[in-house]
Amino acid sequence: MLKNKKILLGISGGIAAYKTPLLVRLLVQAGAEVQVILTPSAASFVSELTLSTLSKRPALSEYTYQDSGAEVWNSHVELGIWADLFVIAPLTANSLAKMALGQSDNLLVATYLSARCPVIAAPAMDLDMYIHPSVVRNIDQLKEDGVQVLDAAEGELASGLVGKGRMPEPEDLFNHIKDFFKRDEKWASKKILINAGPTYEAIDPVRFIGNHSSGKMGLALALEAQKRGAEVYFVHGPMANPPKSIFFKQIPVISAKEMNEACQNIFPHVQVAILSAAVADYRPSKVADQKIKKADSALDIALEPTVDVLKSLGEKKKDQILVGFALETENALENGQKKLKNKNLDLIVVNSPSSSTGFGTDTNQAILLDKKGNTKDSLLVTKSELSVQILDSIENLWNV
Repeated sequence: MLKNKKILLGISGGIAAYKTPLLVRLLVQAGAEVQVILTPSAASFVSELTLSTLSKRPALSEYTYQDSGAEVWNSHVELGIWADLFVIAPLTANSLAKMALGQSDNLLVATYLSARCPVIAAPAMDLDMYIHPSVVRNIDQLKEDGVQVLDAAEGELASGLVGKGRMPEPEDLFNHIKDFFKRDEKWASKKILINAGPTYEAIDPVRFIGNHSSGKMGLALALEAQKRGAEVYFVHGPMANPPKSIFFKQIPVISAKEMNEACQNIFPHVQVAILSAAVADYRPSKVADQKIKKADSALDIALEPTVDVLKSLGEKKKDQILVGFALETENALENGQKKLKNKNLDLIVVNSPSSSTGFGTDTNQAILLDKKGNTKDSLLVTKSELSVQILDSIENLWNV
C-alpha cells in the first residue's frame, strides 16, 4: 500500500512532536519514502538526529544547510512537487494560523504553500486553545482550502486538563495514511463532475430571481472526492464564500443556461456526475435592457422554464454514475423515488429544509435512494460527513 510512496512529514513545535519518530518508523517499515520537515521550535521537542536516522534522510528545519563548507538551498518548491502526500502532525495553533493566512516564515509553511499534493493535518493543542473561535476559524479555512484536517483526540493533555486536543496516536495516523492511499487507488484517474450553489436569472441589469443555496453541500462533495484521488470539475453558481482550493478545477457560472452549458461540456468526459446545485426552474422570458423603475402599479413578469440539467444528462448518460439531489417539503420518499426513475438516475439524495438542514446550513439529514432499491437514512450530520456517505454509496453502485 505505501511502498515507494513519497510522504512529507511536517512537525511543528508542540509537545506531541515527541511521538513522531514512531510514525516515521512505521511509514519507513511499510516501504514509504519519508522526508521530515520541522519548524525551528519543533527541535526542542524531538531530536533531528533521531528523525534523520529513522527516515534515512536529513531532517530539514532551515532553508539552507552546510555541505563541505558550502551553503546549499533546501528548495521548498522541489519538496512540494516531490511528495505524494504531505502530513503535518502535530499542527500547533501557531503553524495553523500561518497556513491559514499564507505566511511563510519557515521551511515547513513555505513547503505547504508550494505543495501540489493532498495535505493531511493533525491539530494538537490544549483544550481551550482548540475550541477558541480564532482556531476554529483557521481550521475551517484550511478545510475550505482543501486540507484534510483530522479531529483532535480526547484524553489527558499536557496541561493536566482532560478533553479534546491530543494528536492522534502514531498508529492511528499511520492507519489513516494507509486508508488515504487505499482511497486514492480506488479513485485514481477517475473524473467527477459536481455542480453546486444557486443560479441567478436576470430580470434587468440589477435584479434577478435566485434562491438561498450556499453551495456548501457541493463543496463538501468536491473536497471529499479530491481527498479520494478523483479529478474534480466543480461547476458552481454565485457563492458567498467561493472555494479557494487549488486541487480541483473550478468553473464559475451565473445562470441556469451557463450551468447547463458547462455541465453538458464536461459530462461526456467524466465517470461520475453529482448534481447538487439548486438550478432555477424558471427564468424571465424577457430581460429588460435598463433597470425597471419602481411604479405604484403591480409588476408582472412572464416566466419560462429553464432546461432541466439533471434530466438532460440522464437522457444522455452511457456508463456514468449520475447522482441528483431533491429538496422536498412533503412526501420526500415518494417524490424522490419518482425523480430517481423519471430522470434516469443511479442515486438520489432527498432532504427537506429546516433550521438545521438544507440551504445555508452546515449540517444535513437525507435519504439516499439508489437504482438497486437500497434506501439509507442518514442521521443529522455535517455536510462533510454526508458527502462521505454519498461517495461510499457511489462505490457500492460502481466498482471503482
